[in-house]
Amino acid sequence: MYAITIPEPGGPEALVWAEVPDPVPGEGEVLVEVVSSAVNRADLLQRQGFYNPPPGSSPYPGLECAGRIAAIGPGVAGWSVGDEVCALLVGGGYAEKVVVPAGQLLPVPQGIDLATAAALPEVTCTVWSNVFMIAHLRPGETFLVHGGSSGIGTMAIQLAKAVGAKVAVTAGTKEKLDFCAELGADILINYREQDFVEEIRENTAGSGADVILDNMGAKYLNRNVDALAVNGRLAIIGMQGGIKGELNIATLLGKRGAITATTLRARPLAEKASVVAAVREHVWPLIEGGHVRPIVDRTLPMSDAAQGHRVLEESGHIGKVLLTLP
Repeated sequence: MYAITIPEPGGPEALVWAEVPDPVPGEGEVLVEVVSSAVNRADLLQRQGFYNPPPGSSPYPGLECAGRIAAIGPGVAGWSVGDEVCALLVGGGYAEKVVVPAGQLLPVPQGIDLATAAALPEVTCTVWSNVFMIAHLRPGETFLVHGGSSGIGTMAIQLAKAVGAKVAVTAGTKEKLDFCAELGADILINYREQDFVEEIRENTAGSGADVILDNMGAKYLNRNVDALAVNGRLAIIGMQGGIKGELNIATLLGKRGAITATTLRARPLAEKASVVAAVREHVWPLIEGGHVRPIVDRTLPMSDAAQGHRVLEESGHIGKVLLTLP
């Protein structure tokens, strides 16, 4: 088969479309013929040599895919060859074929075409696990998501609105904020021109955000705590703003706040299967009912994955960037 390889870490040009050995499904796994994958920021870090895949996993980038089951390994039940699926991956999505643990498979939701389904696994699993399974966002609470126009952000807005939360977003342009408003965002904050802490306080009568989903990490750490409501929960899922920051413990204590930080990639199989099952139970009906939809900025040939990486690095996109195979 062909896959995007990374012979040496570097810029987008480090991604090379090359012939590699076919993967073979083992116990509890299926082989998926890939129709599409999606670009995630973790893929950019892997390309740069900063986020290597866990030992024993595929060396190729790609944390999600959609396609058809081509073969089934021993011990797999409930799936058949030919089933159309999308999947959460530990890697290997930038390829013509990928092996997937059966617990990380999802059926393609009704009303969503197969290629577009690749835009769903990573964002739905990330948002549902962090915002709902860990931070327990409830109806009537205020939810702030940084990077509201990103793939994660556009899904977070829709899911939070679907459960009856008040949604605040940050983004860097009017175009992005307008799109967030179309998805249901109530509080629109241009982080280039406004202080999100002040805006959250002003729009919540001084109480703050009950849940914050943060992709920035160190740069926003203290300001996120400042923006939290009493009993607020901060969920950190990225480090675009650095890995080391100072935290005012007194402020956190005074708010009886909680901070969690998670990734999906390195979690044990059972944990990922639990997240995927929860997404299938809670999110898939919202998608099939038309309340939530994947947002796709553009689609590119998988062999041109380098261009997809450039798009994410330039941060002009809204939603997901997909990579497709003929």
